[in-house]
Amino acid sequence: MNPVRKVQDWFKRSVEFYGDVRGEIKKVSWPGRDEVRGTTIVVIAAVFFFGVYLGVVDYVLGLGLEGLLDLFVRGG
Repeated sequence: MNPVRKVQDWFKRSVEFYGDVRGEIKKVSWPGRDEVRGTTIVVIAAVFFFGVYLGVVDYVLGLGLEGLLDLFVRGG
């Protein structure tokens, strides 16, 4: 296949692909302002909750590890 024909085929496929993309985008159901606000609040609350939870777990595990090190390595 000659290079000019390859470029023409590529261009034709690209135009068809972008036409298909536009058609699919028109079918998308976009969320409303209230739905976006509600889900954003849920995400922020979940991030805060898990951040606090993991911080507490990290602190407790750190205390436990320090206790073990004191007991076994540093001679208690």
